[in-house]
Amino acid sequence: MKLKIGDKAPDFTGMIEDGSTLSLKSLKGTSFVLYFYPKDNTPGCTAQACNLRDNITQFKKKGFTILGVSSDSISSHLKFKTKFELPFSLIADEDQSIQKAYGVWGEKSMYGKTYMGTIRTTFVINENGIISDIIEKVNTKEHSAQLLNK
Repeated sequence: MKLKIGDKAPDFTGMIEDGSTLSLKSLKGTSFVLYFYPKDNTPGCTAQACNLRDNITQFKKKGFTILGVSSDSISSHLKFKTKFELPFSLIADEDQSIQKAYGVWGEKSMYGKTYMGTIRTTFVINENGIISDIIEKVNTKEHSAQLLNK
């Protein structure tokens, strides 16, 4: 089932880069951007994370927390976060359970080969746990503008 604007955000629990647990329930009352990306330290994912980092003040002014999700381990996330001084948490979803719940784990194709992977997608979730926006065609270098200029 494909999620749409107005749907209740699927529940999730995951470990972030410091080893602590984060869940949808723990975010109740908070508006947040939940962005799914394929892999730490790759060019597109780094551009996207750094673009969000560089605009964090604008997100905070609008009352948004940012959270990234990928299949990478917490140690990979910690290195990625430290290397690029990311001011937000990254959720390790090694079993893809969160990605599957949000419908962003699926078949991809590169150089004629098909494989399963993370479909880069961003969800904006309001303080009541309702999806208020979905961006499926993410511009990694201008992602903040896609979110803030709505």
